Amino acid sequence: MTRAVFEALVLFLSPFFLFGIYLYLRRRNPLTREAWDGHVPWLVLAGLVVAIAGIVIGGLTAERHTGAYVPSHLENGTLVPGRFH
Repeated sequence: MTRAVFEALVLFLSPFFLFGIYLYLRRRNPLTREAWDGHVPWLVLAGLVVAIAGIVIGGLTAERHTGAYVPSHLENGTLVPGRFH
């Protein structure tokens, strides 16, 4: 669950990061508020679109397993990892 939240957060923050790089390349200071004024609402919207699209695409293309799940267990003193059977 933590990985899914982290992935969505990275996707959401990617437009902000790219805009910061753009500001740096244009030789503007990305750490000043004036550089970000008027752009934040569009960046939030872009971040939400990217994060939602990433979640939907990940859900549609995720590997599906059929059958029953056998949890990890010990057999003859060795740990057998969990698997689908």
